[in-house]
Amino acid sequence: METITSKDGTVLGYRRAGHGPALLLVHGTTADHTRWQGISPRLEQQFTVHAMDRRGRGGSGDGPEYQLAREAEDVAAVVDSIEGPVNILGHSYGAVCSLEAALLTDRISTMVLYEPPIPTSLPMYPPGIPDRMQSLIDDGEQEAALELFLSEIVGMPEHELAAYRQLPVWKVRIELAPTIPRELAIDRTYRFDPDKFADLDIPIRLLLGGESPPMFQRAIETAAEALPNATVAILTGQQHIAMDTNPELFLTAVFTYLDE
Repeated sequence: METITSKDGTVLGYRRAGHGPALLLVHGTTADHTRWQGISPRLEQQFTVHAMDRRGRGGSGDGPEYQLAREAEDVAAVVDSIEGPVNILGHSYGAVCSLEAALLTDRISTMVLYEPPIPTSLPMYPPGIPDRMQSLIDDGEQEAALELFLSEIVGMPEHELAAYRQLPVWKVRIELAPTIPRELAIDRTYRFDPDKFADLDIPIRLLLGGESPPMFQRAIETAAEALPNATVAILTGQQHIAMDTNPELFLTAVFTYLDE
């Protein structure tokens, strides 16, 4: 794993592999760079893939006080360390970090953002869920906290959750459950400001699962209205993890846009 240093001095780790134009992968909540391992071999056939660990997990360090703004600086730092223009594929919370990073560097050429949880007028989770999760984590019940997050917030149906438990990344997600509450605070600590993005001319494809919960649908609508060069693609029959539940469909959506 290679490393670079972010603006605040935090060491960030990333894995580089493949050949072709640069593609930075920015994972979502309860994940690290290994969340992409199911599709990385295909991506590496066409791109030089840089799969980063966001701060607080994997090969990356952490700061004393968490802010989403530091995560945006992290993404921008990795982008600026890569030679030439960089494409970005960001998932969920990582997509929000990537979007904010686009305001900090001029090296991003194209972005594919899959269901960034931009706060809207719709509630992001039922009342009390973050507190319940934190109590479970404090009691050492990290797997139960993860399952609560996936079922009550992501909206993953039981059959998907059952399949997800069988994936190799499940153990990693259990280990990273303590990072969930600080990211759930996005609805209180982050405001999506459309005016900031009025002049952002980077081509952006927003991906939305056709069966995803209303909060993701509203978030995509909000982003599409604000971003001047954004388009939306629907992943039919999918929800929040199409790269796992239908990797062929997901990869087709990504390749089709980046090849354009």
